[in-house]
Amino acid sequence: MENIPLASIVSESHDEFIQPRVIYMCVPPISNGDVMADRPRFGPAGVPSGFKALRSPVFEVPKYLHDEELDAFEYQAVRWGPKPQMKREIAEKLGINAEKHNVWLTVHGSYFVNFCGDEETIEKSKSRLIACATAADWMGAHLVVFHPGFYGKRSPKEALELCVKAMGEVVESMKLLQISKVHLGPETTGKLSQFGSLGEVLTLCERVELTEPVVDWAHIHARDGGRMKTVNDFREALNEIEKRLGTEAVKNLHCHYTAVEFTDKGEKRHHTMDETEYGPPFEPFATLIAEIGLTPVIISESPILDLDAQKMRDTVLRKLEEKRKH
Repeated sequence: MENIPLASIVSESHDEFIQPRVIYMCVPPISNGDVMADRPRFGPAGVPSGFKALRSPVFEVPKYLHDEELDAFEYQAVRWGPKPQMKREIAEKLGINAEKHNVWLTVHGSYFVNFCGDEETIEKSKSRLIACATAADWMGAHLVVFHPGFYGKRSPKEALELCVKAMGEVVESMKLLQISKVHLGPETTGKLSQFGSLGEVLTLCERVELTEPVVDWAHIHARDGGRMKTVNDFREALNEIEKRLGTEAVKNLHCHYTAVEFTDKGEKRHHTMDETEYGPPFEPFATLIAEIGLTPVIISESPILDLDAQKMRDTVLRKLEEKRKH
């Protein structure tokens, strides 16, 4: 393994982004036991429609994505209850195939998590998240993505404290179950009624161990009334993450992306990248990936999951080639 000084990658930018300091990171051949991705990676949130048409078992998804030259997959456990809703044997086969075909695995946890609810709701939510973490551990996934909850009648401060407490208890349960390689990934949320601004997600990650942010650019864009438009808009968000969580958190960010339609209440509907009347534009983020030397995992939540993942991949590769020529 080679030790690469991260500062040598990021300090090429002439803009203020990261203070020039050297942080050495190991860059081994990728495997699903590693903590960080080795390059920008792209894949779908769930099973692509083309794969569904094949009627193949889910553990064959990694080969399908590899053939499409994609290298990430976010398994959808979004309707799970308090127990894993897949057999351990299937999960392990998915993990074996993901490693074989060099596909980075994550899990999107249950939509029925609400750590801002009443005591019964919180307890059920903890069970659901632990079930997702258990299956993630079986398949060798890196991260369980989840939406922390809804404010309801609680103040943002009250909601934050409830989330911190519940997530800390989930982490302790994971330790007791000897789940040590799976991290929790609170996601930025797209509706104003949901707990999950960028600042709130970063606070969770500051206060709860084994936690890393999941930045859904469409959600930030919708929640903030169309905020993400330019390179500097993306740079400001990355700056905030770097300032609070450090350089590696920025470099190895786990992201979601789709074009999104929104109202004054936030996110309304996902759209394809070809529907350019909807933001956020992907090109500014791709510019920063190349400029700064980021290695994010980018999960497509577009209505055409894998096809837009390929478009994002091609955009980033083009930006990297442009930088190399200059």
